[in-house]
Order: sequence, then C-alpha cells, then structure tokens
Amino acid sequence: MARAKFERNKPHVNIGTIGHVDHGKTTLTAAITTTLSVLGQSKARKYDEIDAAPEEKARGITINTAHVEYETENRHYAHVDCPGHADYVKNMITGAAQMDGGILVVSAADGPMPQTREHILLARQVGVPNLVVFLNKEDMVDDEELLELVELEVRELLSLYDFPGDDIPIVKGSALRALEKVGAAPTTKRGEDPWVDKIYELMDAVDSYIPTPERDIDKPFLMAVEDVFSITGRGTVATGRIERGKVKIGETVELVGLADTRSTTVTGLEMFQKSLEEGMAGDNIGILLRGIQKTDIERGMVIAKPKSITPHTNFESEVYILKKEEGGRHTPFFSGYRPQFYVRTTDVTGTIAAFTADDGSQPEMVMPGDRIKMTVELIQPIAIEQGMRFAIREGGRTVGAGVVSKILK
Repeated sequence: MARAKFERNKPHVNIGTIGHVDHGKTTLTAAITTTLSVLGQSKARKYDEIDAAPEEKARGITINTAHVEYETENRHYAHVDCPGHADYVKNMITGAAQMDGGILVVSAADGPMPQTREHILLARQVGVPNLVVFLNKEDMVDDEELLELVELEVRELLSLYDFPGDDIPIVKGSALRALEKVGAAPTTKRGEDPWVDKIYELMDAVDSYIPTPERDIDKPFLMAVEDVFSITGRGTVATGRIERGKVKIGETVELVGLADTRSTTVTGLEMFQKSLEEGMAGDNIGILLRGIQKTDIERGMVIAKPKSITPHTNFESEVYILKKEEGGRHTPFFSGYRPQFYVRTTDVTGTIAAFTADDGSQPEMVMPGDRIKMTVELIQPIAIEQGMRFAIREGGRTVGAGVVSKILK
C-alpha cells in the first residue's frame, strides 16, 4: 500500500498539552481531534488511543509520548501528549517532541497545582516560547467569582515565571462535555453546541497567539562535524548533517569549538558522492574547506555562518538524571562530579560546580530520578547556545539529559 503523502499547504506548528495530573490534558487532546475532524482534515482520536502512548527513545531515555495531528482552517498541528508526569519532564528536557507552543490545562475546580507550576517553570527553562491556557471542567464550578479567582491565580503564576500573564489568552470550557457531544453527534459544527464552541475558541486562540516558528532552513547555517578526511590534491573534507540553514560553494564559514575560532571558505559540497551547489537543513553532506589541514578540524567542532555561534565553557542547565531502571546510575552523586557531556557529536568532560532545587535551595546530593538545575564547567570550549540539548554520560552510557538554560561564560 502506498503511503499517504504529507501535504505542505499550510504552516506547520508543533504544540503539546501540559499541566497537572488529572486536570484533563488527554481528554482535551481527544476533544480537539474529534471536534476538528468535522472539518474533514483531522482524524478523531479516542481517549484510550492517546492514553496508551507508545514508548520511544530520545538521547538514550525511554519516554511514553502520544503524537496526534490535526488541522484548523489556517494551520497543520502536530500535538504531543504524555501519560505520566515523569514523561513530561523527560520530554521537555530531551526535546524529544519540540514544542513551538503549549496549551496549559488547568482544572477550574482545583486551580493551579504543584505540577502546573513545575510545567510552567520547565516551559520557561527549556524554551517553549508561548502558552495558551484552557481552564477545564468549567461545568463543575457554579460560582462565577471562583472562576475569575482561578484565572487570576493562573495569570499571576505565569507572570512569576516571566510569561506575559496579562496577555495570554485563557479559554474556559469542558473538554469532557465537548467530547461527549461530538461523540454522540459526530457532525456537530461550530455554533451548534456551547461546549464544542469552546474548543473552537481555544483553537482560534492557539492559531492567533502562538506564532508560526521560523523554519530550520531559514536560520543561520550550522553543521556539527562528525568525521574528517583528506582528499589528495583537493584538501580536507568534513562530514555531518546540516542542523539548520543552508550553505553554498564560495561562502565563508567559521570553525567553532575545541580550538580558536577560525574562518575558511567552502570550496566544494558533496552528497551521495555527487557534487552539490547548495546544502540545506537535514542534508548529510561533505564540505571541502580551503586551507584547512586534517589536524585543524575534529569531530565535535561546528561549521557555522560567521558570528552566529560562539564557544563557551560555563553554563546553567535543567537536567533529568536517569533512574536505575532506565539504565542510569545506581547511586547519588555530589557537587564536583565529573561526567562527560555529549553535545551534538562529541563527549566533553565537565565539572558540575553546583546544583539548585526549584525552591532555590542547594541540595547536597542528586539522586537517580531527580530533576535539577545544574551549573556546569567544561574543560574545553565548545559551540553552545541557549536551548541546546545534551546528554550526560559515564563511560559511554547515558546517565542524564539536559538543556542549556543560560550561558555564563
């Protein structure tokens, strides 16, 4: 059977549902797909299908994630929903399902809860740029003032973590009521049921408030070097996968990381043993570089558009440490611990200078299964930027995953 072709006739955006356990994230995901399926461009997905999220691996870590897709009139969405709280933490830190925006689900009956706070904090730290709020279970609250109070609390919490709490759209509704209605009457259109209309109202807010992300191909060129070899009479070739942007023959690029940054010119591009005029994001290519010896370049460096990325050694990060059952450490570690940090294509040794808990306290040790804020100092400078993902390894096995939240030097 031929596979259906992915049509790119609408802008594509990656989003996800976040929020406290049992506040209705998965029910909302089901309600959105079922409601929008009436427009004919989305497949209705049942709660059980979404909840039975398959396991997948990202940076050596097993995560349960459900991926659904749907379309509004303006956009195509890929939506991620996780069954368990630990899966959210792992997902957001590894970037397994990159989110351009999130729908924060808060139960109007309970108001913000500990995981509501934690997910907002994580969204801020790992760089989920925009959030829209769905105040769920509105049918369980009779008191209008109570609803207003919960909305106020949510806005204050968002502002506390540097989101624009006053401007973020908050839509009230009931995912369950909408799902029940569309389940009973699958052809329910907009304007025929108040609960279903709330789902459309939420998607209007997502459509208008979460901006379309810049595509990888439009960003400044960057390729992490995987391998280097010499071609007699032609020079040195570096191979790797282009992470973002595009590159043409004759352009000036910089080699960044592990040594002093230096400029060079691209004299040739090859892909599948054929020469290429231009390489772009996603391509696995070889780049021929003018005046560069094989000893000048090594795995772990990046080749990038001049001045677009700089080498650093010290940064703050948000990290998840694997449990023993996930193949991680069996014992805790202390400040001064020196593992390897696997960044893009290489391991660099680094010292963990300090760790900080969410409440600002400094714990004495970190246990397997913990999420922690960590200050790292690498022994060699490499190309690092905010929002970049990395793995923490010990003797080749992954013991943690992290994301750079702030560059220090």
